[in-house]
Amino acid sequence: MPRKVKPPRAEDSRAIMDQDGMIRLREMHLAPYIQLATFLIGKRRRSGGNMFRHQIDTMAILMDYGYIDSILLKASVIHDLLEDLPDFDRDGILDIDEESSDVFQLVLEVTRRQVETKPEFLTRILDFGSPNALVLKAADRISNMISLGYTTDVDFIKRYSDETERYVYPIADKANRDMRAELEELVTTRRAFLTRCFEI
Repeated sequence: MPRKVKPPRAEDSRAIMDQDGMIRLREMHLAPYIQLATFLIGKRRRSGGNMFRHQIDTMAILMDYGYIDSILLKASVIHDLLEDLPDFDRDGILDIDEESSDVFQLVLEVTRRQVETKPEFLTRILDFGSPNALVLKAADRISNMISLGYTTDVDFIKRYSDETERYVYPIADKANRDMRAELEELVTTRRAFLTRCFEI
């Protein structure tokens, strides 16, 4: 008999996963997508760790915000696969299950094209992205902003914080206002760090 989950306290901002959410997650067939994501273990990140961990972290952020959509979660664990491994065999995604085509399309939406500058890429998602693409990009940027806490490259932190304010805040506005609020808090902490750096 599955254990009963206590209801969240009134002051909790997001609900604890209920029984229905647990069942939906259990039936999602996530393992093959996570297996594909392990190809990113060798891709190091500027802030430490690797790109595989970032994929899993992005999925966790989505779940923290209550998203239990199978296409969204499957795409989240491979959202950087095509960008970081451009020679990856795309049939490896398309042959997984009956949702593979939709997952693949969502991954393509959040993959920066070789001809795009970063502002063009983010503007494309803002202007033309599906609801799932907007939510996934907002969660992705939350993960990236958290990772900035582990780098001391002040130029990169300033550039990334500026980019988040200019391009990703509007994406989060369309996706989820609570995600926007978290991004604002993360940018504020990074700017406070920069201020301390320049005061020393």
